[in-house]
Amino acid sequence: MAFAKKTATDDVFSFSSFDPSKFSDNFRDFAEKGSAKTKEAIAKVKEASEEASKTVEATLQSAQAGTVELGMSAIGMVRSNTESSLAHLEALLGVKSVSELFELQTAFLKKQAEVAVEQVKVFTETSKKVAEDVSKPGKAAAEKAMSSFKMTA
Repeated sequence: MAFAKKTATDDVFSFSSFDPSKFSDNFRDFAEKGSAKTKEAIAKVKEASEEASKTVEATLQSAQAGTVELGMSAIGMVRSNTESSLAHLEALLGVKSVSELFELQTAFLKKQAEVAVEQVKVFTETSKKVAEDVSKPGKAAAEKAMSSFKMTA
């Protein structure tokens, strides 16, 4: 039995058992698999980059639209306050007594306080809406990314 063991060892280490065609076939298979995985990874990176670019673009568009909306809302408030103040000044020019002056001034200040509260409420709601619109593309992209991780995991 010792003789059979020596023969098996000789076969393993003998140069004649090395088949270069098998080595090159194995190496070719390994290289092709590596190349395919690299191409797949590059395609995924490209797709992710395109999605990120679209997300940034959508976010910027939402931010721009939101800025315009907030600006228009602020301009509307300034216009309303200016018109109200000018109307109040006109009314003050026609005052006949000090008591009438105090009455007009008190009514004006009360109305302005109510208007200010309403304007703050409207501006806050508009700001919330704009913030939600601006964050929507990012949230959608994050949810999509998380769902793709769940599928591949």
